[in-house]
Amino acid sequence: MFRTVDCGALRASDVNKEVVLSGWISKIRDKGFVLWIDLRDRYGITQLVLDEERTDSALLEKARDLGRECVIQVKGTVIERSSGNPNLATGAVEVLVSELMVLNTAKLPPFTIEDQTDGGDELRMKYRYLDIRRNPVKNNLIFRHKISMLVRNYLSLKGFIEVETPYLIKSTPEGARDFLVPSRMNPEQFYALPQSPQTFKQLLMVGGMDKYFQIVKCFRDEDLRADRQPEFTQIDCEMSFVTQEDVLNTFEGLTAHLLKEIHGVETGKFPVMSYDEAMERFGNDKPDIRFGMELTNLNEVAQHKDFQVFNSAEYVVGIAVPGANTYTRKEIDALIDWVKRPQIGAKGLVYVRCNEDGTFKSSVDKFYDAEDLAAWAQKTGAQAGDLILVLSGDLSSTRTQMSALRMFMAEKLGLRKSDEFAPLWVVDFPLLEKDEETGRYHAMHHPFTSPKPEQIDLLDTDPGAVKANAYDLVLNGNEIGGGSIRIHDKATQQLMFKHLGFTPEEAKEQFGFLMDAFEYGAPPHGGIAFGLDRLVAILGGAETIRDFIAFPKNNSGRDVMIDAPARTTQEQLDELHLSLKKS
Repeated sequence: MFRTVDCGALRASDVNKEVVLSGWISKIRDKGFVLWIDLRDRYGITQLVLDEERTDSALLEKARDLGRECVIQVKGTVIERSSGNPNLATGAVEVLVSELMVLNTAKLPPFTIEDQTDGGDELRMKYRYLDIRRNPVKNNLIFRHKISMLVRNYLSLKGFIEVETPYLIKSTPEGARDFLVPSRMNPEQFYALPQSPQTFKQLLMVGGMDKYFQIVKCFRDEDLRADRQPEFTQIDCEMSFVTQEDVLNTFEGLTAHLLKEIHGVETGKFPVMSYDEAMERFGNDKPDIRFGMELTNLNEVAQHKDFQVFNSAEYVVGIAVPGANTYTRKEIDALIDWVKRPQIGAKGLVYVRCNEDGTFKSSVDKFYDAEDLAAWAQKTGAQAGDLILVLSGDLSSTRTQMSALRMFMAEKLGLRKSDEFAPLWVVDFPLLEKDEETGRYHAMHHPFTSPKPEQIDLLDTDPGAVKANAYDLVLNGNEIGGGSIRIHDKATQQLMFKHLGFTPEEAKEQFGFLMDAFEYGAPPHGGIAFGLDRLVAILGGAETIRDFIAFPKNNSGRDVMIDAPARTTQEQLDELHLSLKKS
């Protein structure tokens, strides 16, 4: 028996018990006449003690030869600590060691395995198995498990059945790039790894499964960004015989349940906002509503003077930043530089100081008088002591720029508090979006999303005006889930493919199996998928999903621990009927 108790279990009530412990050496403190060892496992830390008075000298010397992260087994008696540690669950006791066995030695770790470490991100990812021993990473993985179990239990009690769907599927042209897997037994043919189980969960509805869910890996070969992984995990769900309201109620219930169980937060009915309203008020379709600073259209009060920058713009927009009139000119210049960065792309920034005495001072005083600036303040809701920030340009770009500035200012002002949660639904998305370069329409969500029934006729005359039966669940400015009511009849699905530019032959080749299934009694159905990685990070009070994934990839999509992706042998390539181009 390697252990009779774990390293986090012993308390004052266990004094005089004989125990066996196993774990890793976290710290060693040698005072000459006495030696203390902090023994760590997943459950906690227990202090071991060996001294010249009570410990065999050979055993004491054996312990002195050990180093950090050695794996040991000890037998000993629980005794009361002379000076307890109130910050440690086991801090009232220690174990007087009578026997010690080295289970494995350890090299000196490349970074300190403590809560506050000296290891950088890349180093810790290379030795991720060591990083997992640290409490922050270990606790994040345990936290992820807890949320997964809460989800599974909640959905199971609501009648959902977990069903596994295939990982080796057919590549389709919609969405992001697929990861392709060559088939050895079918030369020059490829599987694709699923971007989502979308068509399979719809087929499960055709099969009568009624309520399905799956916590499932998905894969997208996308251009990488700072907090995006090529493989990610979804809570994938589908329901039959439901309206949009049914889906919203079910998964609002799930989200409220998680917030209550994890943080004790009671939520009322989630607000529902249209896509158009979200874009107008916040400049994006996943607004953070924990704070104000809403976007205000200033065209009416800013385009009547000789300031051509505003007069020539399609859109002039302002926000009132609370209490920011204290910003120095140097700080404002830094904001101007920030919005001019290529990532934001603004050409400049106009500001107005709302002084405590009711006067205004702006960067465009040459063109606008006090009455004009007062009108801007009234429009934006600015109060004395606030700072009005104004951008202008075309509608789409300027909204995006101001949305980014709004979030940046909220971060600087401490308004994005990790212990505050503000969920909302965004609905009534456009069904299609137009590629300005090609003139072709693409599905804003995916090609199986149902249009609003009363707008189907508009597909032939004004496809860009058609709204989708689609919805996103937003939490603290992050989309944590999205879904739709699906098309469930062949004729409407064929019409959708037509407007997406598929020929009948292409549609049949790619999705014939789904349209065939619709001819055998497909029920009305809809669903949603949550991004588990993002959901766990937000509920854990963090913005970085990588901290909650056991073995994440880096920003280049590489696993630096196992060195993947990697080259393969010519023999393997020959078996797959592939060849590499010679450089």
